[in-house]
Order: sequence, then C-alpha cells, then structure tokens
Amino acid sequence: MSFTVAIIGRPNVGKSTLFNRLVGKKLALVDDTPGVTRDRREGAASIGSLKFKIIDTAGLEESFDDSLEGRMRRQTEIALHEADVALMLIDARIGVTPLDKHFANWLRKEDIPVILAANKSEGRSGEYGRIEGYGLGLGDPIALSAEHGEGMGELFDALLPFEKTDIPDVENEGDKPLQLAIVGRPNAGKSTLVNFLIGEDRLLTGPDAGVTRDAIAVEWEFGGRPIKLVDTAGLRRKARVQKKLEKLSVADSLRVIKMAEVVVLLIDAEETFEKQDLTIAAHVIEEGRALVLAVNKWDTVKDRQAALKQIRDRLSISLPQVRGIPVVTISALSGRGVENLMPKVLEIYEIWNKRISTARLNRWLEIMLEQHPPPMAKGRRLKIRYMTQVKARPPTFSLFMSARGELPVSYIRYLVNGLREDFDMPAVPIRLYPRTGKNPYVDKS
Repeated sequence: MSFTVAIIGRPNVGKSTLFNRLVGKKLALVDDTPGVTRDRREGAASIGSLKFKIIDTAGLEESFDDSLEGRMRRQTEIALHEADVALMLIDARIGVTPLDKHFANWLRKEDIPVILAANKSEGRSGEYGRIEGYGLGLGDPIALSAEHGEGMGELFDALLPFEKTDIPDVENEGDKPLQLAIVGRPNAGKSTLVNFLIGEDRLLTGPDAGVTRDAIAVEWEFGGRPIKLVDTAGLRRKARVQKKLEKLSVADSLRVIKMAEVVVLLIDAEETFEKQDLTIAAHVIEEGRALVLAVNKWDTVKDRQAALKQIRDRLSISLPQVRGIPVVTISALSGRGVENLMPKVLEIYEIWNKRISTARLNRWLEIMLEQHPPPMAKGRRLKIRYMTQVKARPPTFSLFMSARGELPVSYIRYLVNGLREDFDMPAVPIRLYPRTGKNPYVDKS
C-alpha cells in the first residue's frame, strides 16, 4: 500500500464503521456500546483508484496508567506513529465535546498531518456539529456518513495528496500467507501467545477474561514463510453467552475458524481439558480445518506425565474421528516450548494439503476390499468400483459403488482409518463420500 491512515477519535464516533466501509468487509465489530474496539486493526482500504492501509484504533481515553484504558491508548499512539496521516472523527450529531478538544490539542502537537471528518452527517441534523469542528483548528471538517457511504468523494480528495506513486503495489500470488487462527476459551492466553510469537506487545493482554473482543489479524513471517496470524475472542459455552456484544465476538471467532487453514486450540493446563475445549475442537474438525492442540501454562503443572496422558486419553475417546492430533506444551508468558509450535503447524498444514494419485488409491482399495469385503445389502454384496481424491484441504475422496447411501458408517470408518494409517495422514479431517456412477476407467468397447 502506498500510505497508511490511522482513524483516531473518542469512543463511539463510528471509527469501526468507517473502517469496514473502506476495506469493503465487515471485519471490525460494530455496536452502540462505547469501547468495543480495544486492539488496533489493520486492513487494505480503497476509495475508487486510491489504495492505502487503514488502521482502526480504540477510542481515545484520558488514561496514562497501566489500566486497560491506558494500554488501549498506548496501542492508539503506536498506530499514530506508524501512519502517514491521521483521520480524526467527531460525531456531527453530538457536536464537539471537551474530549474532542483535548485530543485535537494532542494531535496538533504530533508531527503528523491530520484530516478532520464529522461522521454521522447524513441529513441536516449533523450540519451544526460539522460547523463546530472548525473550532478544533484542524482545517475544514469533511461531512461523512460511514454507515451510508456519504462523503467518500470528499475523503478521496483529502487523501489523494498522500498517495506515493513511486512505490509499486505488487502482490506475489506465490507468497500467499498461511491462515493460522488461535482459538480457545477466555483467558487461556491467546493474545499473550500471539505477542510472544511476533516479538512485540501487539495485542492487549490482562488477567481478566474477555480482554480481546474481536478477531485481530497480524501479518508475520516464520522461517521466511508469510503467516497471517489471527487472535480471536474467547469461546464460552453457548448457554453462557447472553450479551449482544459477546454474541458478536463469538460469531467473529467462528468466522475466523471457517476461513483458517490451521487452527491452534489453546487450553489452560491449570483448568484441565474441559468439555468446552472438546466442543471447540469438534467444531474445528467439522469445518475441515487442520488442528494443533497447545497446552498453555505448562510450567505450573506438577505431575506433567499424568496431565499429558489425561489430555491424550480425552482426545482419543471424545474425538475418535481424527486420530493423532499433535499436542504441544508451552508457556506463552515465558516462551518455554513455544519454539515447538510452528514446526507442528507447518507439518500438519502439509498433511492437510496432501494429494494421492488415483492409481495408487485404487491399488490400496483392492487390498482393503480383500481384507474386509463390503457388507451385504438386499441379499447382494455391495460392489465398490473405484476411488479417487476429489480435493485436498482437507483430503476428500469419492467412492464410486453400485448402490448409493447403503454403505454402513462402520465400513466408511474402516476405509478412513486405513487411509489415515497407510498414507500417513494423522490429525487432519478425512472426508469420504460414497457415490454411484460409471467407472471411467473401464474400457467401454
């Protein structure tokens, strides 16, 4: 991207709504509750032909200590220092508040150009608030409506001088990043793990559960390989999720799982392997994602051998459909054992992408049919004609046979287990669909 824009403003002026408008996706959570955004979020934005990087920030607070608000403010300051231009929003319906004036004074002292925009200016109700914006001393306020898309032309004109035409905007399709999501229950240490992996305090952390509210993507590299690392909000049991904002956070986390390629499920070693952890793992497998289990706070466990055995036993009993899920024990706070995580992620990713030739599959199928023939159906033995892999990510196979839907689940499981063992495909979901159809490999003459 040619330049970077940081959206700045007090809470609930519509920063995340404008962010979503500019990136063309509903990436940031939006709610009437002030302070929904806590971490800074980055995205590729565009207005017509103008392309740039946009940073959504938390609402500015008058807090400079180590409280949650103070740490949110520091994240906003970091975003401001990374940007080429600050886009300060005010609420045109409310007008200029003392907090707006305070932060306008702060921005004037910073060595960065500032564009002032009066959001929620649709209709005549916001005209007075926009005119009040002149008193902030930041230039002519732009009338915007992030929700309805009004004022984008004026914003285009204001941002156009910052475009750097000498920087080519070229993306290499061969360097597409691996989509890696970190999920788990609240307070498992997900944000702490992401911060340790990337080597900076990029995400807010704290002892209280629920610090992270929406999914935050971080571009990162491991061993020269691009990784898109996504931190998510904690997933509690569905019955405990009552508030609208938490429901939005949970929906955002589930969306991230669906879009991921590999998912790291982080569990708290101090709270053992609970039912909710298994529910999350089952959802990841159901979505067809590759799964790695990371056990955090391992340095606090006394009987480690017994704890590890208990985890593996729970996996084998509760998730028999996916055998061999890798388990990595770590301490996200100290970094102990974290070096073992990414090699496992890359290993499982390769298995998830595995392809097997049709000829090799059918030679294997002949052996499996000889060892355990298909069962009888309506007085006749089912005839399996051939098998082929229709796609990877996860490995998916079609089994062409004489009668559709009559193959017992137990026999499908027998074939899936054989595929997993004979072709070395542990830990990833394997899908096998019985189908009817003519065998194209039979000589029609």
